[in-house]
Amino acid sequence: MTLVLGTPEAAGLRGVVRALREWQAEGAPMQLHPGDLGWFWQSGARATAAAVRTWSRAGRILAVGLLDGPGLVRLTMAPDAHRERELAQQLADDLTEPRRGVLPAGRANVEAPKGALVHDLLSGNGWVVDEPWTPFHRDLTEPVSDPGVRIEVVGPEQAHQFAAVHQSAFESTRCTAARWRSMAAGLPYADGRSLMAYSDRGDAAAVVTVWSAGPGRPGLLEPMGVHREHRRHGYGRAITVAAAAALREMGSSSALVCTPSSNAAGVATYESAGFARRPEVRDKVRSA
Repeated sequence: MTLVLGTPEAAGLRGVVRALREWQAEGAPMQLHPGDLGWFWQSGARATAAAVRTWSRAGRILAVGLLDGPGLVRLTMAPDAHRERELAQQLADDLTEPRRGVLPAGRANVEAPKGALVHDLLSGNGWVVDEPWTPFHRDLTEPVSDPGVRIEVVGPEQAHQFAAVHQSAFESTRCTAARWRSMAAGLPYADGRSLMAYSDRGDAAAVVTVWSAGPGRPGLLEPMGVHREHRRHGYGRAITVAAAAALREMGSSSALVCTPSSNAAGVATYESAGFARRPEVRDKVRSA
């Protein structure tokens, strides 16, 4: 049957989130997670739907892409479809041709699960590998140690503090209290939780948002950041340990996070928090 490329309405995001939840499994490569849609939901349901692309056959979603920035699509597919040639060819064609409405002309990046056939086909169309990222994994079978600092679950009344720490950590004003509240009202946040670590003086020092994909499935940290005035004091490790504990409490089988391999501080933080490195992954990139 014919593969259909589509953009869902806001109401259709429920089916997209459901598919992404079902595709998360231990041993699977790093891939688009329902939490990635959850974090994007700061822009609201309509904007999130407009940034999603689905590839379906006979009503079944086989692949999902999130347009997560100018010229970037984050892509994953059903576990039994990673090496399906018809789907991979359709994906490669749709990603390469701007008129298909996925990526614009010029420089563009595609993130897809390691080992998916679409990587091979994009290479044949002139796409090359981009800078490496390092995925991290922490098994949650055993209890997680105490983080050693005060940790609180963020609610609407702390949204301004969360936003302030995030803005400092990432040197960006994009995250605001209003946008956090929009995220928290979104469908994926039913399986999400934002945490904040405090210094001994009571200052908000670090934040993280964690996303479960349901009991027995890997959960995601997206994002984690430390206020620039509180760096190099162990708050990054503490909030990351707290994130793992929260995901375990939510029933997740493991905790996942990914950072650019060039981010030495991030790599060191995740390792210090008991996360194990996985083999590096690379996007595909098309030059301008």
